[in-house]
Amino acid sequence: MLYQEFVRVVKEEMNRELRGGAKASIYKAVKNNGKEKQGIIIETSGINISPTIYLEEFYEAYRTGKPLKEIIIEIVNFYEKVKCKKPWNPKEIENYASIGRKVVFKLINTEKNRELLSLVPHIDILDLSLVFYVLLGVTRDGSATMLIYNEHLTRWNVNMERIWKDAQRNVMQLLPAQFYTMRSILETDTADEICMGDREEKNLLQGGYIEYDSMYVLSNTIRNLGAACIIYPQILEMVGDILQEDYYILPSSIHEVIIVPVSKGLVPEEMNRMVKEINETQVLDEEVLSNHAYIYERTKKKLKGCSLQSAGIMLG
Repeated sequence: MLYQEFVRVVKEEMNRELRGGAKASIYKAVKNNGKEKQGIIIETSGINISPTIYLEEFYEAYRTGKPLKEIIIEIVNFYEKVKCKKPWNPKEIENYASIGRKVVFKLINTEKNRELLSLVPHIDILDLSLVFYVLLGVTRDGSATMLIYNEHLTRWNVNMERIWKDAQRNVMQLLPAQFYTMRSILETDTADEICMGDREEKNLLQGGYIEYDSMYVLSNTIRNLGAACIIYPQILEMVGDILQEDYYILPSSIHEVIIVPVSKGLVPEEMNRMVKEINETQVLDEEVLSNHAYIYERTKKKLKGCSLQSAGIMLG
C-alpha cells in the first residue's frame, strides 16, 4: 500500500472509530523547504481549532508489519491527548497588545523558502532567514503555532523593529536555550528526540568523524525549532566562554545544532561533508536547515559559514 492510499484508509477507519461528532479528513500542507505533507485533520463541531496528524511514522510501522487496527487505535488515542476541548478565541490575534508577548522566531533555509519569504517578515542571516511566529500553546505532546505574515503587521500596525525586539525577549522566556553534552543526551531516554535517534546516524557522527565527548547540542527546552537558539542574545558568546575557543556549528536540523570545538573538529571541508551526508541520509527534507557547517569566532563575536565567501555577521 502506497502512502497516499494508507492515508485514505486511515481516514476511513478513523471515521468509524471517532466519537462525539469528530470527523477525520485528508489534509495537505506545504511545510518548510517547500515540501508538501499529507496527513489527517480531525474536526469537531463547535471547536474551531483542529489538530493535524501526519502519518509517516505510522506508515513505517505498517510497512514493518504492525497491524492496521493497532495503528488506528494508537492514532485515536493520540488525538484524544492533543485535541482542544474548547474553542479558541480568534479575537486574541486581532490586536498586537494581546499577542505581542507570544511572538517568537525560528530559522529556515533562505534559498529553499524563497516563495514563503516573499509573504512573511524576515531577517536574512548569512544563507538563513529568521521568520516570526506566535506560540499559541505548548504541551508535552507538541505546540500550537501561527506563522506571522506581512498582512499581520499591517493589521497590527507594528513594524519589523517592534516584533524583532519583542521576539528576542520572548524566546528567552518562553523557549529558553539549553546546552548539553552529546554523551549526556545519548544516555537519556530522550536522546532520539534531539539527535534524530537513528543508530546509523550516531555511528556516522562517531565513526571516522568526531567522538561524542567532543560534541555538544544546543536547542530550546521543548526541542522544537531550537536551531534558532544560535540567534538568541548572547547565547553564542556564552557557549564560547564555556568552551574557551572558537567552535563549529553543525545544523543537524531546524530543531537543534551540534557544537564542536575547533580544536576537536576537522577541517571545514570535512565538517561540511559531514553535515551534507547526515542531511541526505538521516534528516527529513522539511527539517533540513543547511547543507554546510558554520563557525563562531569567539574573540571577534562573529558567525561565519564554512562554505560561504561572506565576511560573517557580528553577534553579541
